[in-house]
Amino acid sequence: MRPTVHDIAAEAGVSLATVDRVLNARSGVRQKTVDKVEAAVQRLGYVRDVQAANLAKKRIYPLVFVIPEGPNSFMRGLEAEIRSAMQRSSVERTSIQLETVPPFDAAAVVRVLDAIDPANVTGVALVATDTADVSAAVDRLTEKGVHIAALVSDLPGSRRVHYCGIDNLAAGRTAAGLLGRFCSGRTGKVLVIAGSMKLSDHMERASGFATVLKSEFPELEIVGPVETNDEADRVCQVVGDALDADPEIIAIYNLGAGNRGLLEALRRGGHRDRAIVVHEITETSRQGLADGLFDAVINQDCGHEVRSAIRVLKARSDGLMPISAQERIRIDIFLKDNLP
Repeated sequence: MRPTVHDIAAEAGVSLATVDRVLNARSGVRQKTVDKVEAAVQRLGYVRDVQAANLAKKRIYPLVFVIPEGPNSFMRGLEAEIRSAMQRSSVERTSIQLETVPPFDAAAVVRVLDAIDPANVTGVALVATDTADVSAAVDRLTEKGVHIAALVSDLPGSRRVHYCGIDNLAAGRTAAGLLGRFCSGRTGKVLVIAGSMKLSDHMERASGFATVLKSEFPELEIVGPVETNDEADRVCQVVGDALDADPEIIAIYNLGAGNRGLLEALRRGGHRDRAIVVHEITETSRQGLADGLFDAVINQDCGHEVRSAIRVLKARSDGLMPISAQERIRIDIFLKDNLP
């Protein structure tokens, strides 16, 4: 059986109240007594159940989520999941604050992070560009004891705590494998659309895509990535202009957002048997699959990502390591025939 605080008290020859004071690092206990209790803990192999202790103390975890505002359907889905988590706060013992900032605005993210009071916040989950100023702001908070989780897009330039998202290199490689097979036997060009190459998830998807396409499907030439800031109107213009100018484009990979613009451009110009792979299940991408204009959608579960960020930030606040298998986010592939 696992040793208990009663066993520690008996082994050290002290009261339960004294054991509680030592385990919780409270004052009022002589160093000689502290040493006796700690020695008993070591001899018995006692491992404290921090989560149970915090539950008993009714500890609340104040968290802040920082995500982009605007029409991006995936981000609005992410926001909906955060708001759902806010509704569960009493059960999960959290207090969640949501901050939205203009998309791709690193300075706005920095302002939000610098305004956070470490005395009132234990953890922050954010979606942000991987820029030097954002990394510096993240590091400043980390140094003050605030735990950080990067959502959807990693922040490799900073000392963040955990990344809650899919393996984007693998997602890009998956997209290349799909498009290569959809274009089997054909020679031509693949137009790659990105939101911003300052986002690590977009950079990684583009890198994984290029690696597989060049090595396994050399008959297909990459055009781009063309950056659109994930704006649907810009995507529509870029795709329409590219298709009008280059009839050799036989496939399109949109590794970011703005699929409404892609769908509009395809409808205007005629599909012409082009292979199309995009990201994220939204109302637009569902319609694209249903109409036969999109061939495949690579998806990540934003609800899982939000729940994972909360678990990770709570665990790190307790000095515990997250359970890696539980926090691994799947890459899902949806076709017209297996839409959930």
